[in-house]
Amino acid sequence: MLDSAVQEQKNALRKQAHANRNDQPNKDELSRRIVGAFMSLPEYATANTVLFYVDVRSEVRTRADLPAALESGKTIIVPWCNDEGELELFRLQSMDQLELGMYKILEPKKELRTLPEHQIGVEEIDLVMVPGVGFDVRGARMGHGKGYYDKMLEHARKDTPLIALAFECQMFEEIPVASHDVFMDKVITEDRVYVGKGRA
Repeated sequence: MLDSAVQEQKNALRKQAHANRNDQPNKDELSRRIVGAFMSLPEYATANTVLFYVDVRSEVRTRADLPAALESGKTIIVPWCNDEGELELFRLQSMDQLELGMYKILEPKKELRTLPEHQIGVEEIDLVMVPGVGFDVRGARMGHGKGYYDKMLEHARKDTPLIALAFECQMFEEIPVASHDVFMDKVITEDRVYVGKGRA
């Protein structure tokens, strides 16, 4: 019963967060500031293998900064969604390994996905960049409700920081959480870095 009440509250907040994000002006400029802050973190400096999400729709945009990340000497990983609705991970070496897939989402080319040199396990990742629809000041995250990231993050190493990117308009005082929800270590917006509870 409790979980269904949580779901109801979440759905209302999700709707609000989507509307806020869609209405956000200057997305490109603010996104560059947010991703710049992510790439200036000490956690980024010390990480060898970093998972970047590739933005869709009105998310904080990451694709403009992917080339710089690829040139940094770090191993850059991007997720893609398989037919079972689960996220798989792809080692990205250049932007031309991506193409527009379903729903106009930039994802790894089909013919490259199963090549051994592009496959990597989530436990090998040192830093995870996490997208989301809404967040709160404690680091609670609200996704699209499908649980893609929750399932994947269950298998991430406990010492791997989870850092979310969001516009300030996606931040709430408190998002209701269910027992399976994962808290972020940090949430970066154009205005500040919120320190979350993490998985401790």
